[in-house]
Amino acid sequence: MSTENEGTAVPAVPPAPSSAPAAPPAAPAPAPSDAAAGEAESTLVHEAVPQASAPAPQPGPDPVTEPMPATPGAPAQPAYAAHESAPPQSGGAGWPPPPPTLPSYGGGGAGHGGEPWGAPQPPAPRKRGGGLIAAVVAAALVAGGIGGAIGYFAADRDGNGSGSTTVASSDTPKDFKRDPGTVAGVAARSLPSVVTIDAQGTDGEGGTGTGFIYDKEGHILTNNHVVASAASGGGKLTATFSNGKKYDAEVVGRAQGYDVAVVKLKNAPGDLKPLALGDSDKVAVGDSTIAIGAPFGLSNTVTTGIISAKNRPVASSDGQNSKASYMSALQTDASINPGNSGGPLINSAGAVIGINSAIQSAGTGGMGQSQAGSIGLGFAIPINQAKNVAEQLIKTGQPVYPVIGASVGIQQGNGAAPGGGADGAQISTQGNASQQPITPGGPADKAGLKPGDVITKFGDMPIDSGPTLISEIWTHKPGDQVPLTYKRNGKETTVTITLGERKGDSN
Repeated sequence: MSTENEGTAVPAVPPAPSSAPAAPPAAPAPAPSDAAAGEAESTLVHEAVPQASAPAPQPGPDPVTEPMPATPGAPAQPAYAAHESAPPQSGGAGWPPPPPTLPSYGGGGAGHGGEPWGAPQPPAPRKRGGGLIAAVVAAALVAGGIGGAIGYFAADRDGNGSGSTTVASSDTPKDFKRDPGTVAGVAARSLPSVVTIDAQGTDGEGGTGTGFIYDKEGHILTNNHVVASAASGGGKLTATFSNGKKYDAEVVGRAQGYDVAVVKLKNAPGDLKPLALGDSDKVAVGDSTIAIGAPFGLSNTVTTGIISAKNRPVASSDGQNSKASYMSALQTDASINPGNSGGPLINSAGAVIGINSAIQSAGTGGMGQSQAGSIGLGFAIPINQAKNVAEQLIKTGQPVYPVIGASVGIQQGNGAAPGGGADGAQISTQGNASQQPITPGGPADKAGLKPGDVITKFGDMPIDSGPTLISEIWTHKPGDQVPLTYKRNGKETTVTITLGERKGDSN
């Protein structure tokens, strides 16, 4: 699953008390214009590589799901939407950026002439750039004044004003140890096995992502979109450990459809400690999570959260081509950002349960950044699926995909278009010059499916769209027998389908 672009206003700092000058409010930001809707597409499920569209920004805070960009500076990719662009570099003409605009509350709402909530009217217009700074400085001065007054009062009560106002904490035992089950304990054990990956293409384009030690032979598991720029065209890969040691690396194999890649260290050290792999099928909503990565290039960052949901269908693109990746993801509210891609999502026992891959964002980040950050909606590839893919890549260098041998629509919608909405995933009614809607002799053909049938359930999972169906199919293996429910002429029928296979990402 990683990679966002619509601005969100940030509330201004509240005005200081009357002892400090108040900052004027900035004008509300204009609402973005409406954009045209994207066109529906069709693709073979067993060759599910739809063309990714890039819809224009929509008004309001409608979020878009997107894969995590490999780094600030590398293009981010969307799922069902546009990916983020590189943030401005420091030292540029536009830096520092202007402060964010103030949203309107209670006075009519943004764009309706309402006044910013809690912000007094200034006697005269002032420059936008100074408003937020003045408010921040005023708040700092007020806090300092209060602290000084308390300090003086405490000193005066001491009699001569020379007493200390500090309070010493009790001594920390020399043998103090953090419990292995704490976040600090898990982080201490895991960080030495997590690496920051720098991927550079021959054209100089690339970025930073994350990976983790998969085995003692030096294999590292990460996202395909992290290494795509270096893998296509003989670029350069390096992996840096938390102790600062850096190693050259090479791509062993990558699965664009799954957004999984395996790289291997050159001259790997002999003391590698692979991270333990958990069982993502046994994860429960509410379980604690720990994410480790390099958000915006900040290596060895640890954040925490919980599992917010399971089996979230997510589609995204790596920005190198028009092909999409699909996953039935673990959703977490642990803070993950561009650069966390490929890093481990860990449970409280210290075992990897997923690979952080995508985020859903409300839009463009504040303070002039073009990359949006975490709003608590992150998505990880379940480790059980990632492990199966990694083993295929290590053995053969190419992925294997389970297929049903039918072409379905991939547009998200309200059911008006094939493949969209609650109606399910509709098998295409027409093929093209190179393929038919249903592959003759394929799994769907043998199960009795016909063009125009609408698939409403696959296994235990209700199907509401083509991407949801593909995500679910790819959680299985070729040869698996899975119940499939479809609707034809208003009548539902359930059959058992035996999954076929497709090798490689060529289609």
